[in-house]
Amino acid sequence: MKTLRVVPLIAALMLTACQRGDETEPLKLSGKLFIFNYRISKATYNLAFDFQGKIPDGSYVEASFENPTGGAPLKVTQKIFPFWEKLVLESPPLRCVVKDRPYKVAVSLFGPDAKKIQTIETTVISSLDQTILPKNSIVVGPAYDPNPKVFVKGGVPDFSPDTDCPKA
Repeated sequence: MKTLRVVPLIAALMLTACQRGDETEPLKLSGKLFIFNYRISKATYNLAFDFQGKIPDGSYVEASFENPTGGAPLKVTQKIFPFWEKLVLESPPLRCVVKDRPYKVAVSLFGPDAKKIQTIETTVISSLDQTILPKNSIVVGPAYDPNPKVFVKGGVPDFSPDTDCPKA
């Protein structure tokens, strides 16, 4: 009789163990990089996420990006819409990105009730130094007109980099 009581208990424990293995985090980091846009002299962090599970309507993410100039992290909040197939986060414009240096990023997913569902921490490393960008945008306006700060009439264009970065 004792054996018959133990068998259902073992079966229940095995089923519970199987169920725990099926749990997945709702967001999966699928890409991370710096983007340098020479035309507008801007660098940004960019992160891509795949949805692994159901995310409740009204959810949002908060991202905290290490500031390459030092000081407080740069923050972004992004609402998630249920019809999205992926999530892409872009930081505010950056200055002073250094090649081969790891920069910390933390992304937290919150439900519609503001309860934290998931946190992802990672680092992003640039393969370029921000000195490849000119200090001033080379174009301005919606028509990409030449920037008069760079293209001075009758003068030589000034493509010099931003040199006002703190030394690491």
